[in-house]
Amino acid sequence: MTSSDTPRHPHPPSDPISIAPSLSEIGAAEQIPRPVLAVDRRVLQLCLTALILGAATGLVAQVLVHLIGLITNLAFYGRFSFHESSPAPAVERLGLWVIPIPVVGALIIGLMARFGSKAIRGHGIPEAMEQVLTNESRIPARITLLKPVSAAISIGTGGPFGAEGPIIATGGALGSLVGQLRSTSASERKTLLAAGAAAGMSAIFGTPVSAVLLAIELLLFEFRARSMIPVALAASIAAGVRMILVGPVPPFQMTELAQPTGAALLVYILIGGLMGLAAVAVTRITYGIEDAFEKLPIHWMWWPAIGAVAVGTVGYFAPQTLGVGYSNISDLLSARLTLSAALFLCVMKFLSWSISLGSGTSGGTLAPLLTIGGAMGTALGIGLSSALPGLGIDPRIAALVGMASLFAGASRATLASAVFMFEATMQPAGLLPLLGACATANLVSSYFMTHSIMTEKIARRGIRTPAEYEADALDQVFVRNVCSSGVIALKAADSVRTVRDWLASGVAGTSHQGFPVLDEHGTLVGVLTRRNLVDPAVPGEQTIWETIRMMPKYVYDDCTVRQAADHMVNHGIGRLPVVTRATPPRVIGMITRSDVLSVFKRRAQQQEVQEPTLRVRVPTFRLKGTGRKRAARPEQSASR
Repeated sequence: MTSSDTPRHPHPPSDPISIAPSLSEIGAAEQIPRPVLAVDRRVLQLCLTALILGAATGLVAQVLVHLIGLITNLAFYGRFSFHESSPAPAVERLGLWVIPIPVVGALIIGLMARFGSKAIRGHGIPEAMEQVLTNESRIPARITLLKPVSAAISIGTGGPFGAEGPIIATGGALGSLVGQLRSTSASERKTLLAAGAAAGMSAIFGTPVSAVLLAIELLLFEFRARSMIPVALAASIAAGVRMILVGPVPPFQMTELAQPTGAALLVYILIGGLMGLAAVAVTRITYGIEDAFEKLPIHWMWWPAIGAVAVGTVGYFAPQTLGVGYSNISDLLSARLTLSAALFLCVMKFLSWSISLGSGTSGGTLAPLLTIGGAMGTALGIGLSSALPGLGIDPRIAALVGMASLFAGASRATLASAVFMFEATMQPAGLLPLLGACATANLVSSYFMTHSIMTEKIARRGIRTPAEYEADALDQVFVRNVCSSGVIALKAADSVRTVRDWLASGVAGTSHQGFPVLDEHGTLVGVLTRRNLVDPAVPGEQTIWETIRMMPKYVYDDCTVRQAADHMVNHGIGRLPVVTRATPPRVIGMITRSDVLSVFKRRAQQQEVQEPTLRVRVPTFRLKGTGRKRAARPEQSASR
């Protein structure tokens, strides 16, 4: 009973319930999962939503910036003004009274987290990643309001954070909210969440390309047109809103940089490696501080206030550590700090930020890491340029490299880090050192540390974050390349008793668990499993045709294994007949779950280290009178 046999059977009975329709009568759309188009109507709708989301996030970002300015002016200067102000000049006037200000802000944040939502605590990006991975990108609606308000209070009262982290989290929450208000899939909600987050970063810094890369590397976990295009549109619109309201000026202006020499480029790459080690230390110390707070015998609501004591104390001795500190980044990139001043800023900013963040307050990581990395890079640049004056090391490029590579090592967002500093300064001469240093930092950090500063928190909760994005192996293989040929088929006209006797004989083919059923023309009319055939409730006199109770599920030979796997999952079956698209269609094989898994086996084999396939043969010649051989010299081999 093979597919090559020409089955014969009488005309099928007229009972429509027992007649399985032929393959030609079944719409292909019902049976075969259609290939997902790169762009369809839903993607167009998603893009339109992303445009509106980007504009809204751009406006929200400016509201947050002005809210931070208002709280800063009220807390440190006692005036009602939305103008952006730094807390540093007020420290000399306030003296020791500067210490309670961050504490009061932290107490308010603790109350908001306790009675509003605990999700406002922390960086913002890890929390968004957790929602993407575990909750189908559903962020509670209240986070959209509580996160920016808590961040404004934290930063406005002296918290050593930048505005970008909270607005990234707020944009993501806004995108998730929009996705929950519409009829969307989990994948589309993830795209809207990432679009809102990218729009938030772009709205603060005006860096749309790096914002898209950050969303891809930290939130989307994929690179598809269906997700990348909406994210890019949202980031572009948000940057446009910033340009209208703030102006086209880069956030961190630098004087023109000279193209680095080859020796200097090597030094910058080595600095990136050192920043990778620093990223490991920064991450472990920060989470060590967080672990220490976990052991305190008091409710977590009070932890931010304890951390704020360190913020105020450090701020009293180093006023420049208070607030967003974007001016510090500008000073570092302009080489306005001496070696001692850069080291002092590095140590004090790290103390203030790590203790505050470890206490669970509302804040971000990007601006503090830029300041810390920039200070370290400046110190290294000044020291190396003095020790090796002939290499042409520029402390400004060293600061640029330090900023980007420390964030790249800590977050593993290599491309986003390099492109961000390029977009933020618009210095093309720094792009090559940035790329090399960020890649080296990621290499060193990944070797010494399993998780990044973004994923360590959720990894401790048992959530695995995708670290590598590669093409779907199932989508690269056709069904015809893995299906089993020589399929054993049943004749529709045979009786069930005949087939049972054949199964009991134990001959070749009887061990299969599923069999396609063909009519006298060789057309697929159904699929029966071994369980169907041996079911005692099925009369032996009944024909195989009459035993079929559902339309056959099948797959074309030119479909991908991904489509076949999706088809199996959608219908809860473990095998599918494989047919050609010819007229009439012809069954050429069966694909099973084992065949699907064979694709992954092939991929695993490709990862194995193999012996060299090409070998260099060194010719030899015999020495006269010695009986010994020696290898020919290279010039001799060449002459031959």
